Order: sequence, then C-alpha cells, then structure tokens
Amino acid sequence: MIDRKLKIGMVCPYGWDTPGGVQMHIKELAEYLIRDGHEVSVIAPVSDDEAIHESWLVNAGRPVPIPFNGSVARVLFGPVASLRVRQWIDQADFDVLHMHEPGIPSLSLLACFAAEGPMVGTFHASTSRLRALAAAGPLIEPMIEKLKARIAVSEMAQATMKNLYGTDAVVIPNGIDFARFSGVRTVEVTENLTHPTIGFLGRFEEARKGLPILIDALPKILKVHPDLELVVAGPGDPGKILAKMDPRFARNIRFLGRITEEEKVSFLSSLNIYVAPNTGGESFGIIVAEAMAAGAAVVASDIPAFKALLNDGEHGELFKSEDVHSLSTSIIRLLASPAHMSEIAQSGLSAAIRFDWKTVSTQIIDVYEMAMAGHGKVGLGADNASWKRERNR
Repeated sequence: MIDRKLKIGMVCPYGWDTPGGVQMHIKELAEYLIRDGHEVSVIAPVSDDEAIHESWLVNAGRPVPIPFNGSVARVLFGPVASLRVRQWIDQADFDVLHMHEPGIPSLSLLACFAAEGPMVGTFHASTSRLRALAAAGPLIEPMIEKLKARIAVSEMAQATMKNLYGTDAVVIPNGIDFARFSGVRTVEVTENLTHPTIGFLGRFEEARKGLPILIDALPKILKVHPDLELVVAGPGDPGKILAKMDPRFARNIRFLGRITEEEKVSFLSSLNIYVAPNTGGESFGIIVAEAMAAGAAVVASDIPAFKALLNDGEHGELFKSEDVHSLSTSIIRLLASPAHMSEIAQSGLSAAIRFDWKTVSTQIIDVYEMAMAGHGKVGLGADNASWKRERNR
C-alpha cells in the first residue's frame, strides 16, 4: 500500500461545465484525494472560464458537441487540444496519469497518445451501440495497450471494453459521498401516505433518461394517489413536457430546474420514492446510488446496470424497461405497503455504503500502485521529442 503522497494527473474527456456522471466522478475523486493529502491536477474541456471554480482544474479549450451513446457528448480533439495536453503533461512531473474514457476521441485519447509511464484508464461507457468506436478499434487499441492498468466502473463497462478492445479491467464502481446523503432524511414513512412524493433527476429532454415513460405512467398512479407529487430536477425545458400533458395531471408535477450538489441532497432526502426510468446507455447509475444513500426507496428500470446496482431487486424495485404499465404498477404497489417501502429503502441505504469514496478511492490507489510498479514518472513519449525541441528554442 502506498504510504507517500502522490502527484496525480487526471484527464476528463467531456465538457466540465455540462452535468454528467463522468465529470462528477472525476470531481469528487479529485476532491477526496486532495483531502487525503495527494496533489491532483485535472485537465478538461471547458466552455466558459467563469465555470471554473476549482484551483486544480486546467482548461484545455472549448468542447464540441457530438452525438454519442444516445446523448450529446461535448468533447475536444485536434492539434490545439493536443498541444495543451502535451504542455500540461510535460510541465507537471506526475507520478501517475489517470485518463477517463481513453477510447473516446477527446482529451484522454490525446493524453494516452502523448504520454509514457504509469498510466491508468477508467472506462465508463456500457452500450452495444458504440459502432463508431468499434470501427475505430484498430486505431485506438494501440493506445489502450499503453495503459499500465485499466478500471471499469461496472461489469457492463468491463464487457463493453472486452468487446471493443479485447482487453480486461478490474471493476471498481463509481464513488459517492455516503456521509453527505445519509442521516438527513426530511420525510418519514408512515402507515398512511396521504401526500407521497416521488422524484426524478436528470437531463430530462434526453429520451434515454426515460422521463416520458414516467409521465405516461402518472395518470394511472394518480387514480390511486391523487395527492401524489412528482418532483423533477435537472436541466431541460419543462414547457415541452407540460405542453403534451393533460392539465389535470400537470398540476401534480413540480420542476426544479438544474440544482446544486447541496440542493440535490435535500431533494433526494425529501422523497418517498426515487424513480430511475432510464432506457439504456447506463453503466452504473450514480444518482441511483445517491438516492439509496439518502434513504429513498428506489424504483428503477431493469436495464443491466440497475439490475446489478440493486442486486436483482434486493435493494430496490425493478420494473420492465420502457413498460408504462409495469412502472405504474410497481409504484402503486410500493406506496400501498409503507412497511415494505421502508424495508426496501433501508436495504438500499445499507448497500450504498460500499460505494463511499473512502472505499472506492482506496481501491483506485491500489491500481495506481500497480501501474507505478517498476516504472518511473509520467513523461512525454519519444514521438514528442521534436515538439519538445521546438518548445525549448
């Protein structure tokens, strides 16, 4: 086990000022490692310099939106980005370089190309729809092989990695700040739920996040629980949702818009049920794990990532993905039995502690140690020698 403090470089492939699970994972990991005494620098695409609030964050330039994995990824590639990545690596003297999604055409791939030495890659994506990446596999595989160690955030991400690149990885889940969410419940389960509250958080205009499925299930749920409130948090235009709804049901929905991390804790802690109706493209489900830690009972689609996270329904209710009837039935059944709902919530809370950053970061540090064994510090590869000569003139 490493008993010294490390100088760690992390590479974020996606736009830092756009909400996303990968960005949040990197941010919280960096903050935890810094609190533990390590020195961390993160390079990422950033659209607006005013969005940089972290002293350890380096702006590599403005990202470009591209369709990816059922969403829009904001990435950064090209000669200018490559130059900034090389400068960052050359000037830092890192003990280890940790790249996230190094198979995506963005900063992590550029860093993997430029650097030599102790390098770790974390793979987040889990989907069978990455045809573009599969086609680019022969070009990307040599870069992946340069990694001294590889991490997948779930078994699904591990399987995707094997299919695309024919290589393996140790599975280490995404982390959460368990203490921040647990023990702050603002709603208690009672025998008679007169005003139950269910919630959803995500970029709700993205179809794969599944909000339309939950909206379609709402009329049936309201027939049994007319005073139920659905609270929706996250970026998007509520008008597009409300315009398609019967006004009789729209009054039971409250949109919060984009919320801060502090507000997210309050939001999750105020729910009887957190609903995750995602249709696919998820490899883990950080928000589901946070809802579990906040003590909300979870109702989630039975996509592979959520089935694994909830241990096939042991730590939350699973419904048939994209099935409105199955979703409404699951919520109604859970609300009809507060005792069972409390049991499910407690099971989720107990399970969520394994995702706490104290545990997850220890596992990641162990991987760093493995990557550093027998190697020097991170530096630029021999292919960058001419660039260094030009820079030093």
